[in-house]
Amino acid sequence: MGAGKTTAAKRIATRLGWDVADTDAMFEEKYRISIHDFFEKYDEQLFRKLESEVLKTTENMEHTVISTGGGMACCLDNMEWMNCHGTTVFMRISPEAAADRILHSKRKRPLTDNKTEAELAEYIQQHYAERLPFYEQAHITVKSEDFEPSLRV
Repeated sequence: MGAGKTTAAKRIATRLGWDVADTDAMFEEKYRISIHDFFEKYDEQLFRKLESEVLKTTENMEHTVISTGGGMACCLDNMEWMNCHGTTVFMRISPEAAADRILHSKRKRPLTDNKTEAELAEYIQQHYAERLPFYEQAHITVKSEDFEPSLRV
């Protein structure tokens, strides 16, 4: 959350001359509802189930950089599935930097909406600690704050 996954995916895809896919956008297109509105009407458990189904539709995409939501890796067998079907990248960011980005973002995030700065910092710290064991299973780890796609193609 707030690590810059979508931005990094676009930059890497451009650099490689590949397509880019964002599972959040795919979810919204498939179910014709914004993720924000989905969370207002339904629960997170249903979202994670449907999100995982969207992920599995990327199986046959070639030459595509896929950006996922921050919770994708932590649910069901998603991290294992992604590791088996592609090269995974963990965009490591400090909880403090993530909180700062989220606070100053124009994009609404359903799990952090309406939180005070202190509540947001606590929420991110807690979720980061819970999710880190999943993220650390990625093939590659990059420091998000310093990310610059300098791939040689």
